Amino acid sequence: MYSIALFLHLLGATLWTGGHLVLSLAILPRAMRNKDPDLILQFESGYEKIGMPALIVQIVTGLWLAQRLIPDMTQWFSTDNTTSRLLLVKLVLLIMTVLFAAHARLRIIPGLDAGKLNALAFHIIAVTIFSVLFVATGLGFRPGISF
Repeated sequence: MYSIALFLHLLGATLWTGGHLVLSLAILPRAMRNKDPDLILQFESGYEKIGMPALIVQIVTGLWLAQRLIPDMTQWFSTDNTTSRLLLVKLVLLIMTVLFAAHARLRIIPGLDAGKLNALAFHIIAVTIFSVLFVATGLGFRPGISF
């Protein structure tokens, strides 16, 4: 079961992070240059069908893997050991991702026009950075791998 959960977690991370890197590095610059929010909306309409399920898979498998590593959930918020600290970083990144995504979805994307494009770009870049940090933090759970 562990191998399956880890595989699904990594697959979700690949889809989530890869999609956001494509959005940030390929779609967003073109949309900003042309002042065309429709480029982002077109990408999002297709990507959302795989990106959101990937995030949900990551959350479910991540919680299961965390429970397996640290069965006492009260220790998830401890800074006493490396595993707890890494898990805490991942939880903070998850909260930040949810807050930024919710704000963009509820406040910026409805009525998106060229005037709101900079605000959306800020959110896209932030969530992309969070997703890359998720991956980098995840490496720390493997012995001998760290930054």
